Amino acid sequence: ELELSAVRHQPEGLEQLLAQTKFTKKELQSLYRGFKNECPSGLVDEETFKLIYSQFFPQGDASTYAHFLFDAFDADRNGALCFQDFAVGLSVLLRGTVHQKLKWAFNLYDINKDGYITKEEMLEIMKSIYDMMGRCTHPALRDSAPAEHVELFFQKMDRNGDGVVTFEEFLETCQKDEDIMSSMQIFENVI
Repeated sequence: ELELSAVRHQPEGLEQLLAQTKFTKKELQSLYRGFKNECPSGLVDEETFKLIYSQFFPQGDASTYAHFLFDAFDADRNGALCFQDFAVGLSVLLRGTVHQKLKWAFNLYDINKDGYITKEEMLEIMKSIYDMMGRCTHPALRDSAPAEHVELFFQKMDRNGDGVVTFEEFLETCQKDEDIMSSMQIFENVI
């Protein structure tokens, strides 16, 4: 197990981060100050990430979605986020191309990282988003809403009907279908 309090993680050089992200020097410095303020060791474990993220969604339970989000940001799969993981992921989400954003979203939904999104994976993500939004939404959401969302998603995405969505199917459908692109806004709004 990683002992984060004893570890002092040194970030990559500023020049390298400038090359890896679409942030300016000033933006990176500001992001780094905020990151170090919340995470003095320079690393964030999943529990700390969940605590920080949950503050943004006090009306619901954000812990499960934060787990999936943490996994998507943890590019090297070492169980901790360093500033580079955070900055590179945030850069893609905020300033990436449509293709980069969709690749990141696909990675989030592909929980087991096998290159496919299954209905079960999509349902886990959708339930976590609905849980995070809380029961106090207006209008109130039916308990069946996550499953209905997944069914509609798969009707449009699973073009060959094999029960899984590949990145190619995901990319092609998202780029051609305005309804899906607008439903992807729910994803962008909870990052």
